[in-house]
Amino acid sequence: MPTHRELANAIRFLSIDAVQKAKSGHPGMPMGMADIAEVLWNDFLHFNPRNPKWTNRDRFVLSNGHGSMLLYSLLHLTGYALSIDDLKQFRQLHSKTPGHPEIFDTPGVETTTGPLGQGIANAVGMAIAEKILAAKFNREPFNIVDHYTYVFMGDGCLMEGISHEVCSLAGTLGLGKLIAFWDDNGISIDGPVAGWFKDDTPKRFEAYGWHVIFDVDGHDAAAVTQAIESARAVTDKPTLICCKTTIGFGSPLKAGSESCHGSPLGEEEIQKVRETLHWTYAPFEIPEEMYEVYDARERGGALEKVWKEHFDEYQKNYPDLAEEFLRQINHKLPETWKTEFQTLIDNFAQQSEAIATRKASQKVIEAITPLLPELLGGSADLTGSNLTNCSRSVSLSFDQSNANYIHYGVREFGMSAIMNGLAIHGGFIPYGGTFLIFESYAANAVRMSALMKQRVIYVYTHDSIGLGEDGPTHQPIEQLPSLRAIPNLSVWRPCDLIETAVAWRNAIEKQDGPSALSLSRQKLPAYQRDAVMIENINRGGYVLKDCHSREDNSRHSRESGNPEIILIATGSEISLAMTAAEQMKNRRVRVVSMPSIDAFMEQDKVYRDTVLPPDVPARIAIEAASTMGWHAIVGDHGRIIGIDHFGASAPAKDLFQEFGFTSEHVIQVANELLGK
Repeated sequence: MPTHRELANAIRFLSIDAVQKAKSGHPGMPMGMADIAEVLWNDFLHFNPRNPKWTNRDRFVLSNGHGSMLLYSLLHLTGYALSIDDLKQFRQLHSKTPGHPEIFDTPGVETTTGPLGQGIANAVGMAIAEKILAAKFNREPFNIVDHYTYVFMGDGCLMEGISHEVCSLAGTLGLGKLIAFWDDNGISIDGPVAGWFKDDTPKRFEAYGWHVIFDVDGHDAAAVTQAIESARAVTDKPTLICCKTTIGFGSPLKAGSESCHGSPLGEEEIQKVRETLHWTYAPFEIPEEMYEVYDARERGGALEKVWKEHFDEYQKNYPDLAEEFLRQINHKLPETWKTEFQTLIDNFAQQSEAIATRKASQKVIEAITPLLPELLGGSADLTGSNLTNCSRSVSLSFDQSNANYIHYGVREFGMSAIMNGLAIHGGFIPYGGTFLIFESYAANAVRMSALMKQRVIYVYTHDSIGLGEDGPTHQPIEQLPSLRAIPNLSVWRPCDLIETAVAWRNAIEKQDGPSALSLSRQKLPAYQRDAVMIENINRGGYVLKDCHSREDNSRHSRESGNPEIILIATGSEISLAMTAAEQMKNRRVRVVSMPSIDAFMEQDKVYRDTVLPPDVPARIAIEAASTMGWHAIVGDHGRIIGIDHFGASAPAKDLFQEFGFTSEHVIQVANELLGK
């Protein structure tokens, strides 16, 4: 029977050999954390390699994702569909073993990691998901939701500010099923961290409300085992296990040094490691007896079988709950969703009150919350401004687990990355709010939502200089084009209640990526539309007001209704375009509302040309944001009324006047384009 150390060495040498073959990678962390990983995966972790998506599996997150070969080695050894040839293709084009773990590339990878700190944030989201789902669906004696979330993280993760945001919240919420291992090796890329990272990390986590286990020898299997058992015994706090390790463990010349962090060891040093650790096998060779110990297919299948039998009994006793659980966990919308939402649209179409689109969004949330119990809302300490709550909101807390709303505190980045974890876990459609300007704090997590194709809904309010007196620090300028530049992120900037409802529907029905809703602080008028116009909102751009043939006084005949000029606007600037069109009585003016450029550009050319005829080059785009990106819509002969500088502190009406967002200015630009 192989010893714990010998089993851990299998991880070490698969990692070393793969990095060497690729001529790039990070061998130091897998070598340092192999002993911890071996104990966790062989003795504690519940999973089934034959069914990587088993609902009640434990989640394992490698937050320090640069050490990806540690995870790939474990997945291979324990029986996932990851062959030795796949390991040999580490970091190669189209391989199943990319440089950092990718959620869709490798069976068994729970989340895409690499941007440090976001893995632990995703794990907090997963632990929150477990806590809420358990409260919603478990009925004694049937605990159908009952799993742990384990995280590996290094000094780099803890230096990133997001780790403070999410670990503070995790302690406050008492996430007792969250267990994190800190790889305390004292080394980062630049060398020993003592020069720039002298935090008392255990005390820091104790202050967060975590259970902290100090000074565990990360190379002692018995000590690691005892620490995990102690962590699992504490049910009302997350646990941090502080593991003292040596980066590059086993390397005579490079262990304990930054030189093994992000570069292959080299053939000569690898041979010395083999001698030091008494590893007599060739590259990528693992003894059969070690495979037999690691192989988790039978025991994982047995664990899942027991759970399924448990669930079958639950289903007999609670058939409605079981059906709803399966629907939510499998990301399926209710069968009545489309008809009920259409009824909602029909009702909204009768309303003519001028309201801010943030308020319109709240009206939608109020209406759909009873239809979608999987909605899990929240805000980064701006609930009263974002209007992301409703009368049915129940806030998550230490004592209240059956909840549908999270007060994230002033943690925009943490909120966004936690929502990624919630979406990945399954069972929820997470949405969270902040001011649009503060999206910049969270940008990398938004990017990760798109990269991982997760249905996360970002509710961004106070979306222009129209927020007024708070001034340029709070007035978004570059945020909209930067969001629109993110692949697979759908961006909506609606102008009234109907467009806001349609934006929400599209965000909820989009199963393969996130959406961002850009909403106004100020009240905006409502517009009447027929059924075809309402349906065309889904296309991202449509004709809201068309020109009509006009009386030619000289000939007393009716002229063609084809537009001379097209005004294209979004959100709060639609009212400006509509006012200007009404005032241009001597012109044939079409107003196009374009709440989602990405949705419009996905339409076929025939439809796009119907809305924006190629033979009408006179186009003006109007949006109180950076002009970047609009040139593709207006063309070489069009103009853009935007703002490519920072705003100012003043009432909104004064700012719009100051920066040219007036009907008079629109008409002036139109006349210039038309040669008058």
